[in-house]
Parts: sequence; structure tokens; C-alpha cells
Amino acid sequence: MSPPSVPPAGFPLRLIRFLAVGGGSAALQLGLLAWLEGRLAPVAAFTVSYALSTLAHYLANRFWALPSARRDTGRQALEYVAAVGLSYAINLGAFQLAHRGLGLGVFWAAFWAIPPATAVVFLVLNYRVFRSA
Repeated sequence: MSPPSVPPAGFPLRLIRFLAVGGGSAALQLGLLAWLEGRLAPVAAFTVSYALSTLAHYLANRFWALPSARRDTGRQALEYVAAVGLSYAINLGAFQLAHRGLGLGVFWAAFWAIPPATAVVFLVLNYRVFRSA
């Protein structure tokens, strides 16, 4: 049996910064979504707002919240894209469940889709993509 994993140095600070970046990205996504709602179909509006907020999320995490000691930036970018794919799948699934299944409006369905994806993506980004050591 292997010993439990030890969080990387600066774990609390990295988590706080990640949550700040996530909050800003969520605000950007929801603001864009509110603006796009009625202009585009719900899934298209969700996807456009998600894509633009994800770009901001990457830049803020890569260079501020989760600075990485890794030098293989090409591979790191591909891993981030895979994490984004996972995040999008979780977000879209939760969005569809909340919007179609629970009857929530587009804005509230997107709002409630964010937390489950956030938890998974933090673990993937912190311990794999942007690991500190």
C-alpha cells in the first residue's frame, strides 16, 4: 500500500487563486451568456460563452494561479485541452440536465453546471497539467 499523496507546496494558495480565476471565468461566461441569450440558440450561446471564458481561464491559471515548473509546454497545452474537453462534457451534461430535465432557465442552468466541473478540473489541473513540481 502506498503512502497518501502529499499536496504540492503552496496548496492552499494555489486553491484560493484557482477559485478566484474560476470565479472570474464563471462571471465572464455568465455575463456573455446573458448577452447571447435570445441572440443564439441555448446550446450555441452556452458553447460560445464557455469557449471565451475557457481562454481567459487558461491564461490566468497558466501564468498566475497555478504556475507550473513544467517545461514541456506543448504537451501541457494538449493536456489542458483534454481537461477542457472533460470540463465541457461535465458542464454541458449538467447544463442539459438542469435546463431540460429540471426546467431551469439558460442562465441558472449554466450557473448550476459550473460547480461539478470545477471540482474535477481543479484536481486535474493542479495535480497533472499545472503541477508545481
